[in-house]
Amino acid sequence: MPNKTVRLAFVAGLLAASGLIAVPADASVVARGAPAHSFVFHTKRAGEVLASVTAAAPGVSWGTAGHESAVLSITVDGKYVTDDVVPASFDITRRFALGHLRAGRHTLRMTLAADRSKGDRVRVKGVRFRTVPAGSRAYTDLAHAPVLYGRDGTGGSSTGPFQNAATDTPLVAWHEDAPAATAGHRILTYSYIWSNEDGGTSTPQLMARWGRTTDIEWIYQVEVDAHGERVPGTAVIQAPNHVTQPFAGTYEGDHPLLQTCTLNNNICDQVSDPMRFSLAADATLDPATQAREQVMDRNPWTYWVAAAEARREGRVQEAPPTTSQTYISDPRDYLYLVVRKQTVNPPNGTDWVGLSIGVRLKGDATLYRSDHDFPDRSLQRDLPAATTVELPPGTKPGDIAEITGIRVPGTATDTGGTIEVQAINRAFFLGRDDRPGTSFVSGATPATLTPQNPTAVLYKPATS
Repeated sequence: MPNKTVRLAFVAGLLAASGLIAVPADASVVARGAPAHSFVFHTKRAGEVLASVTAAAPGVSWGTAGHESAVLSITVDGKYVTDDVVPASFDITRRFALGHLRAGRHTLRMTLAADRSKGDRVRVKGVRFRTVPAGSRAYTDLAHAPVLYGRDGTGGSSTGPFQNAATDTPLVAWHEDAPAATAGHRILTYSYIWSNEDGGTSTPQLMARWGRTTDIEWIYQVEVDAHGERVPGTAVIQAPNHVTQPFAGTYEGDHPLLQTCTLNNNICDQVSDPMRFSLAADATLDPATQAREQVMDRNPWTYWVAAAEARREGRVQEAPPTTSQTYISDPRDYLYLVVRKQTVNPPNGTDWVGLSIGVRLKGDATLYRSDHDFPDRSLQRDLPAATTVELPPGTKPGDIAEITGIRVPGTATDTGGTIEVQAINRAFFLGRDDRPGTSFVSGATPATLTPQNPTAVLYKPATS
């Protein structure tokens, strides 16, 4: 029988015309100490190439200490491109950027990285490739996307190389595109989502103020001109302490090389960790109408990873006190919402008013609040904002009697500001598999919250 590389090259040749090349389901088991597995593919045109990799690692679980992941190191034409942290024994599809490739034949190789893997083998179910041709607007967006190296030597319990194989691992990326002051120029902002943050905001505050236990940060921003070229002096990163700092590091083509360098996933422009993440950043969102957390919704497996890490790290406790700065309830015990609202007359500044979401259940007089009655856990920002409301275990959408908006003065002196609630983008519970269930609220929920009328019902189920 012909060897695997020859057989895969034949399949790739048959499918190349479609621009999407699939590897057969039985194609590969990549094992510790075994030779690399090769996948040959063809590109009809030069461009930025993306790869979707579907893989599972038998015996691995991100939620079990000592068995967190198996890591595939991926090279293209002999060049190290990215690591794929495989966190589960079930199939997860992840998307990577392979960089600019010429038209023609290429070889992608996968090796199990023994120095950073707990698992011994990875079953690769499929690989699909897509080329974004040079000269297109989408090509420019991909050509400037950053490559992110892993966290290394930050102190505490997270020290040394390969940290992101077991904690705070990068999950998905995307970009935002906004017009610049110069006509024809654009500002591109690239963001990453990590599975958690080992420092920074406490877990209860993450759930109340951000609606998740992942960490989401913009990492690189640059202005490009009408020809897609980088405008000198415009490239910046989100440096330690959330400082916006000029990028002074190295480029591969137009791809800046960055590194996660703090426990709360801020960025440095000098790299040292052996792990490398080149996540596909072609996805985008409209920040005026969509919350960043909705990128997670498009990748529901990210909720499973986040819940697994929270449990493994001891952040989950049955019925934790509402005053806890450390523990949350089981992630399945929360209602996950995205709310759109605006604060006016005056808008929020140093002094502010926040929004809390309250839930009443049928036959239960308790008002369950997203902020647990802590003003600093209410929603202050006036972008689409995610939050969660802790509810009794087993609560289902049909148990909800109403969802309310509650105005929360943030300081002793009330600013008098009005909160105009516009919409609920989505509301769901996690299922038994820790993935989002179907949203049961979506659409306009107009309400005005003032000092005189600080609460309003945003949702009531239709009566039969």
